[in-house]
Amino acid sequence: MNDRTTPENPDADQAPGELDMREAAREFDDAGLCLLPVKADGSKAADVRSWTSYKVKRSTPEEHDQWWGFRGGRPRGIAAVYGAVSGNVEMIEFEDHAVREGILDEVTELMENSGLGEQWHAILNGWVSQSPGGGGQGIHVRARVEGAPVPGNTKLASRLAREDEYTDEERQRLREKPNAKIVRVQIETRGEGGYGLVEPSGGTVHPSGRPYVRIAGGPATIPTIDADVMDAIRDVCRMIDTLPREEKAKTAPRPKRELPAGTVRPGDDFENKVDWPDIIGDDLDPIFTRGSTTYYRRKGKSRGISATTGHASDRDRLYVFSTSTVFEAEVPYDKFAAYTLLTQGSTTAAAFKQAAAELRRRGYGSEPTRRRLTVVSSQFSDGSSALEPDLTPDEAESQGARPRAAGQRPELDITNEAEAIEGILAIMAAEQLPGLYKRSSGPCWVYQDDQSNPLVKQLGTDNLRAYLAEYVLTYSVVPDPITQGMKEDRALVMPKTCGTILGRRDWPLMPLRGIVTAPVVRPDGTIVQTVGYDHATGLYMHPRVPLRRLQADVTEESVERAKTVVLDQMLADFPFVAASDRAQYLGALLSPIIRHYVPGPTPLLVITSTSQGSGKTLLMDAFGYIYGLAVTQWPENDAELRKAVTAKLWDCGDPVIAMDNLPNGHVIKSPILSSLATSATWSDRLLGSTSSVSIPNDRLWVLTGNNLSTGGDNARRTLWVRLDPNCPNPDQRDDFTVGDLRQWLEENGSTVVAALVTMVRGWLAAGGKTITTRMGDYSRWASTVAGILDYLDVPGWLANRDAATATMDEETQEWAAFLTAWHGTAELSARTVTTKELLALKEAIPRLQNGDVPSPKQLGHWLKARQGRYFEDLKISLVYDTHRKQNLWRVEKYEGGR
Repeated sequence: MNDRTTPENPDADQAPGELDMREAAREFDDAGLCLLPVKADGSKAADVRSWTSYKVKRSTPEEHDQWWGFRGGRPRGIAAVYGAVSGNVEMIEFEDHAVREGILDEVTELMENSGLGEQWHAILNGWVSQSPGGGGQGIHVRARVEGAPVPGNTKLASRLAREDEYTDEERQRLREKPNAKIVRVQIETRGEGGYGLVEPSGGTVHPSGRPYVRIAGGPATIPTIDADVMDAIRDVCRMIDTLPREEKAKTAPRPKRELPAGTVRPGDDFENKVDWPDIIGDDLDPIFTRGSTTYYRRKGKSRGISATTGHASDRDRLYVFSTSTVFEAEVPYDKFAAYTLLTQGSTTAAAFKQAAAELRRRGYGSEPTRRRLTVVSSQFSDGSSALEPDLTPDEAESQGARPRAAGQRPELDITNEAEAIEGILAIMAAEQLPGLYKRSSGPCWVYQDDQSNPLVKQLGTDNLRAYLAEYVLTYSVVPDPITQGMKEDRALVMPKTCGTILGRRDWPLMPLRGIVTAPVVRPDGTIVQTVGYDHATGLYMHPRVPLRRLQADVTEESVERAKTVVLDQMLADFPFVAASDRAQYLGALLSPIIRHYVPGPTPLLVITSTSQGSGKTLLMDAFGYIYGLAVTQWPENDAELRKAVTAKLWDCGDPVIAMDNLPNGHVIKSPILSSLATSATWSDRLLGSTSSVSIPNDRLWVLTGNNLSTGGDNARRTLWVRLDPNCPNPDQRDDFTVGDLRQWLEENGSTVVAALVTMVRGWLAAGGKTITTRMGDYSRWASTVAGILDYLDVPGWLANRDAATATMDEETQEWAAFLTAWHGTAELSARTVTTKELLALKEAIPRLQNGDVPSPKQLGHWLKARQGRYFEDLKISLVYDTHRKQNLWRVEKYEGGR
């Protein structure tokens, strides 16, 4: 093209239009191009059933003969398939209107100024065609890309259509959708998966009826261009694009509040005073300026254009084409956004705020005026001040507990949600939110029901929002129409902000590790006796009865008075079967006080009697008068039992939970109770939720009923308290020491709590000696209680344990009787036997739940599950018969005796 071929001079040394179609096809095929026939109806559609296969496999000369080899045949145009199938050839098309508007000249100038002139002129003098569309000035140029695949068809530059260019269809579209954009493509490519018509296609092949004309070179002179250079060439073409870009929110000009006259924001001031080289000079070098547009190249790069400024008509923005800079490619940045990204590393709202603050420190902008919120002082307390003065322990007796009272509410600007979240967390960390605590599952508060029972409320979004509305003065900064400045308006924290806070993994709040309703012993031996939150332990004191002032020192006289109140008055008239039953009830009564001194599980307390009216429910209710008691019904099955346990542990603050009036003669045999009695932490899924929670199992569990017994593993996890009035109509008894015990407890609950605490304090003052007591998982607790009862001279602690296990455990009794009968039958005890032979002991054999005799296989399973276990002084031994390939059984007596 003599470096620039113009549409006005389309002639060349050889005019391809004079060649017939088959000769043209042969020339293209010789150059390695894949060809397609095109319909001669102006649609530019391929004239084959499907041209998909030609994207990967070149057409053959035989197919060319069929398509174009016969004169007088069906007229067709010729199209070249671009991409890998044609040797990685790519076509760049300049539309007719783009050439007429000087776009090709502008691109050529940019190529020359950017160091791409040599390669671009090679393309302009390679194979160049003129298209017949529009005014017939459209230009097609080609290059063979080396080093990377050819991209697919791409629109490189476009502009909005002018009104005088609208077609009738486009005018109708605008009438239907006034905001629609009518676009004119200026430069586009045909690449991988695309094709384009080539000369000498003409006639009705194109809607204009004019032919495609070659104006320079040919397929044999297509220049080979390195892939990186080709990327740079495409980038230069993209710079011509004037189509308005849909800007990203993080870098687009943001809607700004009106400021009073003379007030300037730091970002706006920076925008007006600073030039682009001062901002991006460390990353990009200016190459040249054309009109209002300045072109830049990335440092370390010798050719190509990486970015522009001043190209947009509405605002001076940086637009980066390279993907190798800190800026996001093809995203417009104003000066403040570019500065923020380079100095803060991001363009988040927080980064913009930090950048603005930095610019303000450097002298940009002016401080806007603001009308402050009128603040009404409010006092809030966590409830500790409501205690009666004569019942409040001295400061010296509080052992480090610090009740909190909040002063004036903290103020918080919540205009920005991210800052609102940070501000709320900071207020939490400063302990300025009274009564708000955390558990593993989130923030919570302690409250009481209508019966003054303590409950824990796990906060949801609405709860947290209501709490913050009461305890934090929150406001938003909004435009002030009166002063034309800004003002603070009272506003509530948004629900989604509360949800975001609740969705955290942790919260800067004091941990709530439990609720106590009476003075308790800390792990270090000191006493928690101040109402409210105890920092040392994370326990919240919510007394069930008014607390009495405790003396600084415990005397022998005070301990004796305490024993009189509890043993000689409160428990004087209960028909305990033995001294051990009274001792075990007293041990359970002291357990809530020492629970946190001796962490870990406690056994199930089972209160059983021979008949109704014996006082078992009264013993259970005594816990309620002293500490608070939660009662739940005995469930029908283990699934319901698990739900009941989880529900009570989750929100109930009472230290004692009871299941009253089990069915008469019920056998307590539940794996759920076994797990509950040995687990320091209870894990389960909340009812009506998919969330699983882990809750400290810090309660005393009480079961009551007549003639109860245990089965399975529950026997060794039970603390028995037995009652036997040994008289008809025990509910008609009278002449009790304290009269009506319930009324007495209502009047003397504070005295009983003080007496129980005094017993424990006396033991601690005497050295806190424990007596080693073996009780499996409960050994530490049992040893501590044994020491306290020994100090109090209360006899019988666990004295009836073995007897109770034997007599109260139905399964143990049944199997002991079976082994005794087995051992007493000479023909069975003298040798190993099969399960079938053991079934001969019909009267002694353990039965199924329905009373039937088990099968030999079922009996074998039972024996295997109990092998090696002693029932009284007899145990089961398994002997495998290798000859008969079966299990045989033997009963053995413990030779050492018991």
